[in-house]
Amino acid sequence: MSGTETIDPRYVDIDSWPLEVAIQAMLEGQLSAIAALKDQVPAIARASDAAALRLRDGGRLVYVGAGTSGRIAVQDGVELTPTFGWPQDRLVFALAGGLESLVVSAEGAEDDREDAVRQLQARSVGAADVVIGVAASGRTPFTLSAQAWARDQGALTIGLANNAQTPLVDGADFPIVARTGSELIAGSTRMKAGTSQKAALNMLSTAIMLRLGRVYRGLMVDMVISNDKLLRRAEGMVDRLSGCGPAAAAMALAAAGNDIKTAVLVARGVEVTLAGELLARHDGALRPALAEAEANPA
Repeated sequence: MSGTETIDPRYVDIDSWPLEVAIQAMLEGQLSAIAALKDQVPAIARASDAAALRLRDGGRLVYVGAGTSGRIAVQDGVELTPTFGWPQDRLVFALAGGLESLVVSAEGAEDDREDAVRQLQARSVGAADVVIGVAASGRTPFTLSAQAWARDQGALTIGLANNAQTPLVDGADFPIVARTGSELIAGSTRMKAGTSQKAALNMLSTAIMLRLGRVYRGLMVDMVISNDKLLRRAEGMVDRLSGCGPAAAAMALAAAGNDIKTAVLVARGVEVTLAGELLARHDGALRPALAEAEANPA
């Protein structure tokens, strides 16, 4: 039996405890789940660097999982488009039981190895892609099958599990292991294991976006502007990064077609077309584009 499924004798009578005491124990478990990632920072950094390098050539992020792990993986992926402007057509989700299992549990689907391969084949996953497999146990057949097939196609594979020395970890190019141990409620990996997975994926995907130049001076400069609130936020970013003032920031953003990075360059005095060329020359990264513009003023 894996560590995440063992019974912790400290909590065998938790159902009889006063609720405040039980909830305090749950909170302590959540804190320990985050602490379990402390020694994985180097592993997350290595995985992020390698993933960003692969993705610069146009590859996709592919999230694979079953049950709780799959739902957490999808949550991480879907947030990348509004937060970092990551194109939706560069996201792939392979979930045991299909996307319907996000809202209707399909626990038996985790044993379907063939469906894992079918889902990846249907999306033509290959060598340009980065495949992130998530499984608390590290042994989920669906996720293992997807990982093995993707690696055979030349994809870069990242395996996130809560148990060491498991097939998912051993079979990944870049393993990440959050050793959260037994749960307060034995086998309920939606608790400690799930918390550590969410945090690990947050750090992994955010670090990838940092390396891809989708953050500048702590701001989401590739953010998708989809409502008035975000438009005001974007105008504030342009103003802050250029020092041009609110009115000029709004004009620059409009001239740039609501592209924040282009608008910053425009607000700094760069013509719109040239701003686009500068960003393209630097793989969309604003920092080196600004440096070149300042070194070669018009």
